[in-house]
Amino acid sequence: MIAQLLQTPFAAELVRFGINLTGMSALLFGMYYRRYRDKELVTAAALFNIFVFAVLTVLSTVQFGVAAGFGLFAILALFTLRSEPLSKTEMTYFFGSVAIAVICSVQGTTLPFVAVTVAFVLAGAFVVDHPRMLQSVSGTKVSLDKINVALLSDPATTRAELSQRLGVDVLSYQVLQLDYITEMAKLNVHYRKH
Repeated sequence: MIAQLLQTPFAAELVRFGINLTGMSALLFGMYYRRYRDKELVTAAALFNIFVFAVLTVLSTVQFGVAAGFGLFAILALFTLRSEPLSKTEMTYFFGSVAIAVICSVQGTTLPFVAVTVAFVLAGAFVVDHPRMLQSVSGTKVSLDKINVALLSDPATTRAELSQRLGVDVLSYQVLQLDYITEMAKLNVHYRKH
């Protein structure tokens, strides 16, 4: 009975969407949000996942050329050029959410194959980004109310100053934004606690 029900396109699509939602929720809410508490990225990536799933489901049922597919992804790439820069971890989780949507929405794959592939994605994210794997280094975003002259020219001096101000051992930093009008600098700081 269940096997016959899954043979109908509508039921199979509901199962695919269920696998997609389960995988996306485990990745974003179960892993990313619990570790980083970034509500904005979780909301954006979750909605993006649902939108990509819907678009690819429709496109996979009609004749859609490879050139049009590349055009779609070129449009998506423009969003990243015109938006706030994402950290490597944020970008990876965002891509993971999109990957789950693509895996689940592509027609021609069996439901067990889809479920196992999503499980591989989740297992990889869980293990690689587990706090015990790379527990010695943490990161945070910092806004400085004064731009240090050595910020770009002398990273060692800037790391020492940041270490003193933050009370941690600053390993590296990335300049996200410099605003000479307001004398503010935004940095991504990677540090280790003493």
